[in-house]
Amino acid sequence: IHYLRLTIAVLKHEKSRKYLLSNVLFDVLRSVVFFYIKSPLRVEEAGLQELIPTTWWPNRFTKEGKESKEVKDESAEERLRRRAYERGCQRLKKRIEVVEGLQVQILKLLLNNKDRGGGEASRYIFLNKFRKFLQENASNRGNLTVLCPPEYMVCFLHRLIAALRFFWDGHKAALSSEEAYVPPQLFYNGKVDYFDLQRLGGLLSHLKKTLKDDLAVKANVLIDPAELQAVTMDDLDEDEESATSAAQRPSAALAIGGALARPGWLSSPTLGRANRFLSTAAVSLMNPRRPLGALEKVKVRTLSVEQRTEEDIEGSHGNEGLLLGRPPEEPDQPITENSLLEVLDGIVMMYNLSVHQQLGKMVGVSDDVNEYAMALKDTEEKISRCPKRRRDIHEELLKSQKVFSEKLNHLSRRLAWINVTIYSKEKMQDIYWLLRVCIRTIEHGDRTGSLFAFMPEFYLSVAMNSYSALKNYFSPVNSMEELPGYEETLMRLAAILAKHFADSRIVGTDIRDSLMQALASYVCYPHSLRAVERIPEEQRISMMKNLLAPYEQRPWAQTNWILVRLWRGCGFGYRYTRLPHLLKTKPEDASLPSLQKPCPSTLLQQHMADLLRGDRDLAPSFLNSVLNQLNWAFSEFIGMIQEIQQAAERLERNFVDSRQLKVCATCFDLSVSLLRVLEMTVTLAPEIFLDWNRPSSELLLRRLAQVLAFSRVARRVCAEKRNLFDRVVNLRLPGLESVDHYPILVAVTGILVRLLVDTDIQG
Repeated sequence: IHYLRLTIAVLKHEKSRKYLLSNVLFDVLRSVVFFYIKSPLRVEEAGLQELIPTTWWPNRFTKEGKESKEVKDESAEERLRRRAYERGCQRLKKRIEVVEGLQVQILKLLLNNKDRGGGEASRYIFLNKFRKFLQENASNRGNLTVLCPPEYMVCFLHRLIAALRFFWDGHKAALSSEEAYVPPQLFYNGKVDYFDLQRLGGLLSHLKKTLKDDLAVKANVLIDPAELQAVTMDDLDEDEESATSAAQRPSAALAIGGALARPGWLSSPTLGRANRFLSTAAVSLMNPRRPLGALEKVKVRTLSVEQRTEEDIEGSHGNEGLLLGRPPEEPDQPITENSLLEVLDGIVMMYNLSVHQQLGKMVGVSDDVNEYAMALKDTEEKISRCPKRRRDIHEELLKSQKVFSEKLNHLSRRLAWINVTIYSKEKMQDIYWLLRVCIRTIEHGDRTGSLFAFMPEFYLSVAMNSYSALKNYFSPVNSMEELPGYEETLMRLAAILAKHFADSRIVGTDIRDSLMQALASYVCYPHSLRAVERIPEEQRISMMKNLLAPYEQRPWAQTNWILVRLWRGCGFGYRYTRLPHLLKTKPEDASLPSLQKPCPSTLLQQHMADLLRGDRDLAPSFLNSVLNQLNWAFSEFIGMIQEIQQAAERLERNFVDSRQLKVCATCFDLSVSLLRVLEMTVTLAPEIFLDWNRPSSELLLRRLAQVLAFSRVARRVCAEKRNLFDRVVNLRLPGLESVDHYPILVAVTGILVRLLVDTDIQG
């Protein structure tokens, strides 16, 4: 604390602050060190034994090994221990809040934009250095010696959010920080450097070529055709860059750099390339809202990060600074100071670089506490059952009990530290605020039409990851449902996933897969599924139509999985959470989306039925693609179990490749899922197969019967005893646990029963 107060005292001196910002804090020292609260390696070092004298840990668990939320059976002694532990945690929290307050105070000094005496204000020096810091970490994500440690990033992110919101609300802008977002023009006007980070629509040079007309019409931005042959960063001359950067470096910084060794994680081979990639394309702007016939090209200074001034960022005398190129969909009113928008954009990028990964890593301590608590409880039960005559066993059990208790004392205090510094309610509110910022930014970007393609991919990634963090990482301590506006936020995120998982403006394979997986996870939980049902009807129907598109020429497994989850709980013998023959075994992770209780959506099922009935071309193309994939998946499965059976029958010692077993089980699961989608279709819209007035009905029914009963599935699985399928199932090989008669036979039975019942009804 004394060191932080000394730092604050030095930074209050204007000349010292600007000198340190320009030459020391980001260039020589680890500036983020000032915002880091180090987690103690040993509990004794932090004085946690004095702050938290009484320890506590959960001793009631669910069948899956998770902490039970029931407290009504808690004994009086347990209640006293828990409350004493919670009081200790509060004492620790108050002490840490003092340190965090001092760290935020340092950032407020660095973000001061009123100290213009004797040069540029501190905030604009900080912005340029902060952007270079982000570039180094974004460009060297595989080089651990260069990267800022993720635990530092987590602390820096929270302090920066606190300082940003202080200045945002103090500016008395049109929007409060609760309604903050990043306007879409930052993504295409070249004023903010995104280095080589991927955009939703692909490479920036490609987007500027293909969308130059849209930029001119919608945003009054003209791209000079002579400058479109952009040189990528990889084509630049390294030697020339290093000479230029050395010439630009201030002599004072060189003097300090000679005395102090530069930390490895701050040195970067790409330093000095800042904004070069964006600035190679010359961007010209029209005067606001003139007719397109009277265009006047005005050269815009697209400067490197080091050269930007306050005027370039904030704008003046008709120059909008960072907000150049406002699309007509954006309101013509100031959001806040432009410099704060760039800080906000940097915060979102920081979360994507390493913060989310670090949040997931620290959850392991809570899991360790639960494992040791279960082991201690099991040991105590064994001690109570141990016969008195077996003193040797009794002594060993007592030793184990002592080891587990000591470990739990240490872990419970460490967990208290982590819950206060990383998973506290205030930190959860920061991540929730960031989620809402991303949602609003995506919504505003989406309204610009084709210009949405310029948005960096990390905005969608942070929206999905921050929601995942709130749901999975903070839940042991705080509940997401208690956050203000939780239901509305859930619905708005659902609308984004439902619309953009099949958005043609998004071309990156990875981000499209992430959107699909996020939607698949979303429909597995009742709360989030109800949020999907609350989005506008037009968006729901559009989502279902995209899910029913033919499976060929696209990744179809996740699409099929989403349809299966919407049906699970309604099919024949399909109300189970886990397969009946696996109930005696403990699942590896009960929180997985695939292990959630069935929660079917009759509303989305009805949309699917209406689409299949109403569009005569949609149903045949969809069902033919499902039958084709079922034919492929089951054929692959049969071929693999034949190989496995042959390997198992050889006399010499042999081993089956675990990867082959995994692929075999996956093909089986895919076959079952495809059969369930067929059952869903037959149940919701039987006339597709049974209405002879439809030209495709007879052909579809023949194909279905051929695949199901007469040649493929039923014949292979239900043949005489000791057939191939039976023999492989009875081997009980690890990795093939899901392969059994029940799941595939009840799916086939469900289809046949519905066909027979509906045939009877229709006469």
